[in-house]
Amino acid sequence: MIERLRGEIFLVESDYIGVDVQGVGYQVFVVNPYQFEEGTTNVVYIHHVVREDASLLYGFSVQEERNLFRSLLAVSGVGPKAALGILSAGTPAQIVSAIQAENVAFLTKLPGIGKKTAARLILDLKDKLAHWMPKTLEIPTQTVVSESNDREIVIDALMGLGYDEKEAAQLANNSFEENQSVEAWIRAALRQKG
Repeated sequence: MIERLRGEIFLVESDYIGVDVQGVGYQVFVVNPYQFEEGTTNVVYIHHVVREDASLLYGFSVQEERNLFRSLLAVSGVGPKAALGILSAGTPAQIVSAIQAENVAFLTKLPGIGKKTAARLILDLKDKLAHWMPKTLEIPTQTVVSESNDREIVIDALMGLGYDEKEAAQLANNSFEENQSVEAWIRAALRQKG
């Protein structure tokens, strides 16, 4: 199986890129092909699917995104195309946070995801993705919250999950406690909505 490719991007199409590795051109389906620029050398992390009628490569610029893609594939009813569609509609942080918060409204806005699939995503992945929350939200490592700057981080994270600015600010204000981490603050805000 192919783990990664390092090569020159020679083609950028609407749903895939061409990667030249020592004279061999690979077709790699990616979330956002336009993040790659023709003529540049890139490392692409690969998920390789071998079927009876095809051998397909799905590529990601970071391993974290590939790991989330693989987690999505483990859910019944989610194939590679649907998983790519999900990843193209939101950042890994937004998707994982929505699953953690059981935010069905956000999940059903993702391409190809109805209420049943959203419920399966939550049921199958909520516990498995619990360790992703701090990493994917890209929260600073500080442990004590200063109400000014960190309040904006919390509001931005909530808005990324689909809350409007007013509602996000209200959730942030209502869930603030002294000496809590930004991660704990976000989790507390999400619990209020649940």
